[in-house]
Amino acid sequence: MLIVQTAADGKGKRLTTTQPIQRGAAFHTIANYRFADERTYTSVQIDSDESIEEHFLAHLNHSCNPNVIIDATSLELRAIRDIQPGEDLTFFYPSTEWAMAEPFTCLCGTANCIGTISGARDLPLNVLGRYFINRHIGGAALEHLVGKGIEAQVSA
Repeated sequence: MLIVQTAADGKGKRLTTTQPIQRGAAFHTIANYRFADERTYTSVQIDSDESIEEHFLAHLNHSCNPNVIIDATSLELRAIRDIQPGEDLTFFYPSTEWAMAEPFTCLCGTANCIGTISGARDLPLNVLGRYFINRHIGGAALEHLVGKGIEAQVSA
């Protein structure tokens, strides 16, 4: 499968597929990465205290209606719906990031756009529950709730 970086149309660097990707297909294994000394705009959090940098991931943009997930356990990218040639590959940043290094205003333009992307920490559970989230994000969300004294609601 050929994935290309594009930047010629003024929309900035992003990943676009030149071939169809079927829903559920694992189409990229995250292998050529380095551990990040600190979280950056292009790093991806893979555990509660570890982030990585990879050239491919650095160009994978955010959408509130993503077509890809980053599975931090298996270190692979999977399509969550059929993706057509020419489509940008996007994932939901809070699915890996508890607190973004550089929050930003989302420009995805989807009907369910959440506005400011600052990490899973700042999202209500009903919003976070609409998306695939990685294990470390789910654990952090539970700890956050318990820390706020909502333990009775979580166990009910």
